[in-house]
Amino acid sequence: MSNLVNVPKNGGLANTNSNRNFPTWSNWLDDIFNRDLPSVLTSNFNTGITLPKVNIKETADAFVVEMAVPGLKKSDFHIDLDNQVLSISAEIKDENEQKEENYIRREFGYSSFKRIFTLPESVNNDKIDASYKEGILSILLPKKEEAKQKPARTIKIS
Repeated sequence: MSNLVNVPKNGGLANTNSNRNFPTWSNWLDDIFNRDLPSVLTSNFNTGITLPKVNIKETADAFVVEMAVPGLKKSDFHIDLDNQVLSISAEIKDENEQKEENYIRREFGYSSFKRIFTLPESVNNDKIDASYKEGILSILLPKKEEAKQKPARTIKIS
């Protein structure tokens, strides 16, 4: 593949590629990073668990992070906060062994995930709370007093 450089009379440079059918490096990289990863790469081969989906909503007093992760126990989760970075992870190991007359069947599985979020400065780190109920992990991120939305009010003219 050869690149020819033409110098037009106006003094600018124009890059002429003799093989216009081949994508450029930047187009190729854009194609890779802008398409969704196949489910084979984002799921666990043993259980089919994918990266949990997250809803984040903002109220006047707090941010609420809700993550759908059914089938886990509270003890499976690890929630850490370090320099305004919130990380939520879980690791599940499963081992089953069945013995019957002439054979032994042993299966094991492993699945894990980790989601990381950068928190805004307006979050009061000392009052973060988490709960897990009916397959939904909820994390309450209360706002600092100065960041809370104040109710609308009418100002009288003096």
